[in-house]
Amino acid sequence: MAARPGAGGRPVNAPPLRVLLLAGEESGVLYAERLRDALAGALARTGRGVAFRGYDTEGFRTGDLAVMGFWPVIRRLFYFLGVARTLKRVIRDWRPDVVVTIDYPGLNLKLAAYAKARGIPAVHIVCPQVWAWHRNRVPKVAAALTKLLCFFPFEPALFAGTGLDARFIGHPLVDVFAREAAGRVKKDEKVLALLPGSRVGEIRRNLPRLVRALGLLAGEGLKVVVPAANGKAEQEIRRVLSASSVSDAGVQITIQRGGARALLRRATCAAVASGTATLEAALARCPTVLVYAVSPLLAWFARRVITGVHYIGLANVIWEKDGGTGTPPMPELLQEAFTPEAVAARLGPLLADTAARAAAVRRLDAAMARLHSDGDALGLAAREILNVV
Repeated sequence: MAARPGAGGRPVNAPPLRVLLLAGEESGVLYAERLRDALAGALARTGRGVAFRGYDTEGFRTGDLAVMGFWPVIRRLFYFLGVARTLKRVIRDWRPDVVVTIDYPGLNLKLAAYAKARGIPAVHIVCPQVWAWHRNRVPKVAAALTKLLCFFPFEPALFAGTGLDARFIGHPLVDVFAREAAGRVKKDEKVLALLPGSRVGEIRRNLPRLVRALGLLAGEGLKVVVPAANGKAEQEIRRVLSASSVSDAGVQITIQRGGARALLRRATCAAVASGTATLEAALARCPTVLVYAVSPLLAWFARRVITGVHYIGLANVIWEKDGGTGTPPMPELLQEAFTPEAVAARLGPLLADTAARAAAVRRLDAAMARLHSDGDALGLAAREILNVV
């Protein structure tokens, strides 16, 4: 007997849609969870189910995959080769209907290209930062994918003429902050948020300089809160603080597990390591100083290959790409410029001066207005994915 058609014309007893969903870092995993819900909900309305596989179902943990820097990757090269072999076998044997990769381009784009070469649609979410690196990466990215879903409005134009279907869907964090009523809470007085990074190596490089800056900022009533992304991060934060003399400066420091977004919404200002956290700070309307330090070798390499932008903070990049002039939304202190004295000089006015904070918030708001799209970003992503299968 023929299958009875359901809503949208699909048979209600059609086999589940097979989706290989790959996200290799913490932020990508959070997006993947919401995308799973959006895809399952959209398919349920047609009477069809969905089956997911990914790094986690094959036994690979996000914490093991999220490695940054040249030498750390080289040291674990055989591990990553094993990850690639396993996922390629899943693509060959399970034969998913679509491969969806989220960020983590070093490995994800290779797996997407492998799937596409075998006739399986490959959709990548989060445009690789070709706007910062050499543009000769654009054709390689385009060749690997069926569709690219971008979080920033200036990105699709980079792929004009390549044949790749690249679309702006908005940024999921805009939706998150809208639901949580970001920017509508009363700011606590004299709360300084320190976000030195989520990886142990980032914390080891960034937090000691931030701690030394606290001695220069010490004043009555200053509260410092450091959120830890996970257990390993919390352990490293405690190690750095115990090795410092910050307690002698009379600064009250609290370490909390998670809760970075809520902290940024109530903080007076923040010092934040480059990455997604800087975008969260901007959406939280929290005046922020961006800081970051890497190994000398990586800094040397980055200065030679990052040619497309003058800033690394996402709020600043959006502002620059939109033709911004004058003062960027977030001051950046990078590498040699990232000193305790420079951090204190930038944070001091934000802690003490209401007018300085208000001016910083206006600059952040102007940049973040560019990220809004016509609908929920991951809901739009689900729709675009279903359009290719």
